[in-house]
Amino acid sequence: MGRQTTFSDMEYGNRRKKTRREKFLETMDAIIPWAQLCALIEPYYYNNKTGRPPIGIETMLRMYLLQIWFSLSDELTEEGIYDSRAMHDFMRINFLTQQAPDATTLMKFRHLLEKAELQQRIHLEILALLESKGLIMHGGTIVDATILQASGSTRNSSGKRDPEMKSTKKGNNYFFGMKAHTGVDAGSGAVVNTSYTAANEHDITQAHENFREDDSSRYGDSAYLGVEERPEIQEMDHGKEMTYHIGNRPSRRKERHDYPLNWEKIIEAKKTARRCIVEYPFYIVKRIFGCDRVIYRGIAKNGCRMDMAFASANLYMFRHRLLPLST
Repeated sequence: MGRQTTFSDMEYGNRRKKTRREKFLETMDAIIPWAQLCALIEPYYYNNKTGRPPIGIETMLRMYLLQIWFSLSDELTEEGIYDSRAMHDFMRINFLTQQAPDATTLMKFRHLLEKAELQQRIHLEILALLESKGLIMHGGTIVDATILQASGSTRNSSGKRDPEMKSTKKGNNYFFGMKAHTGVDAGSGAVVNTSYTAANEHDITQAHENFREDDSSRYGDSAYLGVEERPEIQEMDHGKEMTYHIGNRPSRRKERHDYPLNWEKIIEAKKTARRCIVEYPFYIVKRIFGCDRVIYRGIAKNGCRMDMAFASANLYMFRHRLLPLST
């Protein structure tokens, strides 16, 4: 997919400084296992024996990743490739011989991935890569959930809000949307399991989906109090020695003083210090990638988008360790 160097490339390469976007895209380009991911998609991709040949899988995958990382619509992703030199270079296309795929082609590619549930398989493929490099540890999982807000507007063709999205209260605020439930490797901080529900679903109901079978220790905040007593968890833990480190609510603590020492407060602080690494993938996905809101209708479509974002977040977390190994 290489292209011939032009005078414009030489002039652009003579700048004193690279932008953060350019550095980010160069890093991700170097660490993504393109061959493995394209081989994963190939059995489901178009194989036209007549008519115009389809656009290459890697080209479409690169365009789709740009859409995920910068939280763009199909149309804005197409325009971004023409507008941004960094995005154009990441796509590895030469406008003298090839144009960027249009928004409709990107939409069809996204639907193809969703129909075959390839976003989940890509997530697993990247986890396998990290495990082969010795970056994933086993023995402990931290579970948590985050809210993704959806539009409450009824100004659409149906005149109704998304029926799969629900409202929930957190603190003193109400949120309408869905929840992303994750299981994070306690040693490395990588997201190893995901599940998605409406926002009004309690976190504890998805714990069994995100804990791992080979766990010996499990962590969670106060929303998971009593999780070990749930029947699906007891079935997972049957015959195993399991330790649960679940945060306690301040209202349930018995010690009300800090002198000379409040042991309950100290223990809860240590639990929080271990559990806080679950927030870093949420930070990457929601703040760096901008995937903090629901943009499609339906939980399944948005879940596919989030699976791709969490897979990218896993690579982003270990980019400094993967870069020397990929060169």
